[in-house]
Amino acid sequence: MRSSAKKVLHPWPLRVCHWINVLVMVGMMMSGWGIYNASPLFDFTFPQVMTVGGWLGGNIAWHLAVMWLLAANGLIYLLWGLCSGHFKERFFPVSVASVWRDMRQALTFSLVHRAGHYNAVQKVMYLGVLLLGLLLVLSGLSIWKPVQFSGLVMLLGGFDIARYVHFFAMSGVLLFVIVHLLMVLLVPKTLPAMITGGRRKEPADE
Repeated sequence: MRSSAKKVLHPWPLRVCHWINVLVMVGMMMSGWGIYNASPLFDFTFPQVMTVGGWLGGNIAWHLAVMWLLAANGLIYLLWGLCSGHFKERFFPVSVASVWRDMRQALTFSLVHRAGHYNAVQKVMYLGVLLLGLLLVLSGLSIWKPVQFSGLVMLLGGFDIARYVHFFAMSGVLLFVIVHLLMVLLVPKTLPAMITGGRRKEPADE
């Protein structure tokens, strides 16, 4: 029998993309809220302190600048996740039964957390935020270049509808971030591993 092998919980490409994404999403949301304030969809606006750019032109400049970093970081993450098998290992398999089971256990505080293992609820959340990210990109392109992407605008129901789609997709991502932060607060030992990589022991080969 060989001694147990150690494996990194969070490989460095994942950690780099994660922390870049944290900074990028803050910039995207704050500049996006500034753009929203110039033409609100609802009867509220975001406080000026929660925006970046100072005025509409500045908001747009920040949004577009950070958008390219977000796109590059997202593309790298997707390629790495597919090629490394990360998505297959961490996000699948998942089923309605497993989500319902783990949700009930989470609500009764009996769900066991295992380092390096995503429960079914986490899998659905991560898959969901990836889809929301795609929706953000598509709706964002429709708002940014409605003439060049007229077909996409039509698919989303028109320019005005695309704005609502973009807003609610952003709200969904923000909700994911809030839940994610709450989970870190509830299980704080997960944070250091996202900085250092952490290590886990695999069963020894017989």
